[in-house]
Amino acid sequence: MCKVRSVSQAFAILRLLSERGPLSLSNVARLQGLSASSCLAILRTLVAEGALERCAASKLYRLTPEWSAAGPLSTDRMQRMIDRLRPTMQKISKTYEATIGLWKEVAGQRLKLVTHVESGAPMRIQMASEQRQPLGGGVVGRILSAVQGVDDDVLALRFAETRWERPISVDRYIQEVKLARERGFAVDDGILHAGICSVAVALPASCSDFLLSLSVFAGSRSDEEIGRIGRGLVEWCGKLG
Repeated sequence: MCKVRSVSQAFAILRLLSERGPLSLSNVARLQGLSASSCLAILRTLVAEGALERCAASKLYRLTPEWSAAGPLSTDRMQRMIDRLRPTMQKISKTYEATIGLWKEVAGQRLKLVTHVESGAPMRIQMASEQRQPLGGGVVGRILSAVQGVDDDVLALRFAETRWERPISVDRYIQEVKLARERGFAVDDGILHAGICSVAVALPASCSDFLLSLSVFAGSRSDEEIGRIGRGLVEWCGKLG
C-alpha cells in the first residue's frame, strides 16, 4: 500500500496526543523523530483543520474536544498500560493500606480516573469509577500543574474552576504547586475532600503520562509519614521509567 508520508505523520501525531495528552512542539518532534520545522508545519495544519488547538498559556498542543472523542484514535494501548501498572498499584495499596487511583488528562480540560485499587482494610476509601474533576483540582491537579510548569496566571484560573470543601487561598495553592514541582509529589490534606488526605505523583513519559494518587483518611498518618509516602511513590515511579 502506498502511503503519503506527511499524512501518516499527521495521524501519528494525532494518536500520540490522544494517548499522552498535551505536548509541546519540541516533545512532539522528539517523540516522532521529526525536525522542529517539519513538525511545526504539520501541527499548524492540524490546528487550521480543527483537529488540534494550542494553549496560549502553556504553549502545549492538544486535541480539540471533537477529535478527542473520536473513536478511531483510541487504541488498546491505554488498556495495555493499565494492565502493566495494576500490579504496581496493588503492591503500593498493600504496602501503605491505601486506595490508589490512576488518572489521565482528558483533552486538556479535565482529569479522569481511569482505574483504581482499594486496600483490603475493613475501613477503606472508595472511589467512583471514571470520575472527573477540573484540571487544577485536588492533589492530582497540583502535580499535573507542577509537571506542566504552567505560570501563576494559569494556576489561578485552574484554582478558580475547582470547588474546594475546605477553604484555601490561591496564594497557598500556588505555593503548594511549586513545592510539588521541587520534591516530585503533591499533597492535599482534606482540602478538596474533607477527611481525605491524598498524595500524588506523575508517572514517567514511558507510562503515557498517567498520574498516580494515594488516599488515606486524614489524621491517620503524621506529616512525617506523609512525606515518606510521597518519597516512596517517587521511588516507585523511578522504577517504572
